[in-house]
This record gives sequence, C-alpha cells and structure tokens, in this order.
Amino acid sequence: MGAAVQGDWLAAQRALADRPPRAPRLPLWAGGHAIGTVEPDFINKIGLESPSDGHSFLLYQEHSATPGWHLQGDPTTALATLAQAMRRAGLAGVWRDEPLAVTTPEGLRIGTVERAAVRPLGIATHAVHLVGAAPDGRVWVQQRALDKANDPGLWDTLMGGMVSAADGLHGALVRETWEEAGLRIDALAQLTRQGRVTIRRPSPDGDGAGYMVEAIDWFSATVPVPQVPVNQDGEVAQFALLDRDELVRCLQQGVFTLEASLILAAWLGCR
Repeated sequence: MGAAVQGDWLAAQRALADRPPRAPRLPLWAGGHAIGTVEPDFINKIGLESPSDGHSFLLYQEHSATPGWHLQGDPTTALATLAQAMRRAGLAGVWRDEPLAVTTPEGLRIGTVERAAVRPLGIATHAVHLVGAAPDGRVWVQQRALDKANDPGLWDTLMGGMVSAADGLHGALVRETWEEAGLRIDALAQLTRQGRVTIRRPSPDGDGAGYMVEAIDWFSATVPVPQVPVNQDGEVAQFALLDRDELVRCLQQGVFTLEASLILAAWLGCR
C-alpha cells in the first residue's frame, strides 16, 4: 500500500470508527455509575408500562447536576425489564438470548444485559478478533454469511466475535475460533495478543437511535499446514487465502468490515 494511499485510506477508516452520535445523548446510570447513553426521547418511545406497585425501575433524575435516566434496584433485573420493553416496542436489535457484561467506565462489572439492547442504550461491548496467517505469509479471511444481522456478505478477519458475559477474553477467543473457523487454539502457532481497536459510531439499532461503543482485542496466529478453517455455526459463507497484495487491494475496495479493515491494516504494519 503506497504511503499516500495508505495515509488517506487509513485516515478515512479511522474517521469512520470515531464518529459522534447523530444527536446529543443522555447518560444511563446504574448504582451511581454511568453505564450507557440514550437519545433524549428514546425511553419515551418505548412506552413503559406503569408498575403495579407504583415503583418504577427507571427514573429521570439529575446526578451531579447532569440529567439522565437512572435504573433502580439490581442492574441486571432492571436492564432485563428494559430490554424486554424495547423488544415489544420494536426498538431492540436482533434478539439473541445472549447476555453481555455491563461495566463501569473503570471496568467494574455490575450486571448483564441482553445483546440486542446494547446499541440503543449505548452500553459498551467487548469483542475479540483473530488474524490467521498461513506459514507462507498469506492470510486467511472469511466472508460473513449473507443472513448475518450486521455487515452481511462483507469480508472479515479469520474470526471475530463478541465476548459474552459467560466468557473471559481467552474463553471467547477459544469459543469463537472453533465456532467460526473450526480451529482449536492450542493447535495454532505463535498466538500473540497484538492490540486493541476502539469503535465509537452511530448504530442503526433502536430505529436509528443506537450508538456503538466497542473495544476489540485482536490476536494473530499461524494456521499450520494442513489445517484449514471450516465454519461450524453457519455464520460464514466462505474462507479465502490472500497474499498481501490481494489483501491490500480488497481493503482499498471496501469489501471488508470497518473493524476488520482497521485490524488488518495494523497487521500489515500501516501506521
């Protein structure tokens, strides 16, 4: 990738990965901690039912002179109630029955939430990706299934997936590498944690009211011969093995997801 092209292309990708919300957002609090954000009228659109006991699980209040929405009681219980209300109103993402961890800005885990609710509520998520190279230096990439909820048909790293509430980072790496690529982590060579990519940009979830905040830890490894990736969960259309020039060309053509583009650019040594 030429220096000028690299600089312009990479700057454009980074700009796409760091975009402000489409509208100012209000904080979402739980136990005195800011855990997300919502558009000012989003909660009102949900049409929450009045509780039979008169005690709401969600209140509009000021905290340190900042107005916002405050979850009452146990965060996991309150978020589950809110997520179900969003689902009934058609304002959640694709429902997965997959709890994700909810953490404070300092990283303290205080509860869990259904994955379908995280983008409309601006709750930060954690993902993991794996760049898998062949011994000859070519790189394995996958085409996402055409029925994926996000970025269907686009190309991606060998593996990319969410860290669920039941997983640590390593557990998610192991699970997702098997589910997406049919590869066992302990059979790969030179597995190395390479870095972190952060995405902050508007999301179409919640009828366009979503905001994505995601930290992606990415790893690299060598896939030894004769092993080849074989999808296990139906979420991959195909795999391909690209040399570096082919990879650069595909990146510039915009056929990769934004997340994969940033990770693969880092793997290529783009700065």
